[in-house]
Amino acid sequence: MSIVQRFCELLENIIMHEIQSNSLRRHLYVLDIATNRQIVHELVYESDANCVAQLRVNRLAFTNLCTMLESRGGLRASKYLQIDEKVAMFLHIISHHVKNRVIKFQFLRSGETVSKYFHNVLYSVIRLHGELLKKPEPVPENSTDERWKWFKVHKTLVSLDGTYIKARVPMSKKPKYRNRKGDIATNVLGVCSQDMQFIYVLSGWEGSVADGRVLHDALRRTNGLRVPHGNYYIVDAGYSNCNGFLSPFRSQRYHLSEWRNGQQPHSAPEFFNMKHSSARNVIERCFGVLKNRWAILRSPAFYPIKTRNRIIMACCLLHIFIRREMRDDEADLTLDESDDEDNEVNESITSIEPSDEWSAWRLTLAQRMFNEWRQRRDEI
Repeated sequence: MSIVQRFCELLENIIMHEIQSNSLRRHLYVLDIATNRQIVHELVYESDANCVAQLRVNRLAFTNLCTMLESRGGLRASKYLQIDEKVAMFLHIISHHVKNRVIKFQFLRSGETVSKYFHNVLYSVIRLHGELLKKPEPVPENSTDERWKWFKVHKTLVSLDGTYIKARVPMSKKPKYRNRKGDIATNVLGVCSQDMQFIYVLSGWEGSVADGRVLHDALRRTNGLRVPHGNYYIVDAGYSNCNGFLSPFRSQRYHLSEWRNGQQPHSAPEFFNMKHSSARNVIERCFGVLKNRWAILRSPAFYPIKTRNRIIMACCLLHIFIRREMRDDEADLTLDESDDEDNEVNESITSIEPSDEWSAWRLTLAQRMFNEWRQRRDEI
């Protein structure tokens, strides 16, 4: 009887210990959740100033981004992480270019968890490309903007250019990625609208590749850049002057810095170049704002080159999102809220070969612009 009694007491002690142990684990788990939520609250929800400084978006834009990623990007909350914490970790990494080991201590998560959900959010952002990339809209015929009104003839779709973004690649691939400045980088093609929203982005080409070759690849891709006949983009002298792409005159003054101190153009090509530089500057400013906003684009990242290219695309898409959601963003322009779409099917330009016809049209346009400017100046 005593043996049975002692066995029962031992069994009771084991059960009570297990109950207390589970209760303690549950208590610690609740404390962990509370701590994680407090971290997110301090980072995101305490003030707009803190949210913008840490994540580059204000609280309303952050909430809207989380909603969009959940409803249209396929992002889902997990057992241990809510969507806002995943998005906050991702934005903090690309905003400040910090390593996973830093984030894991800041958010009290394992390195594996940080890496897993960084890629989850990355893929969800890229799934929004069809919704975020802006549809090209020609400069209106009634435009009076000093930058754009000169190019409303033939309906310019605004500006296109390439930029270099540094990357880390294996030693054997460095010669391919070394650009003319000696940096190891990728050559990224970007096309933007008047309000500095990206229309098209192509990343992945090696830094040694010429801009013209990248553009040629963009035109040949199935879902690549489309330039309807009768429209054109403003490009720099690194591209050919051909149908659909309007470049400046060579051997003429061009950059805006050359027109300071009251200097005036003395010929039609010089006046054309001055106005061309002013209009094309929008893509340079767009790239500048993009790199200033996302520190991960300003120095070589710690990710494989394929992931790096996805990060570049995600940063461009988030740039568009911020331009739409935060009207106080720097260099912000009034956005056209019109949703009108042209459903007419037009053939697109697929080659970038120079032509005498297009060069003659450029010269005619330049002479017309110069004559109009001189007439206005004489009337004053």
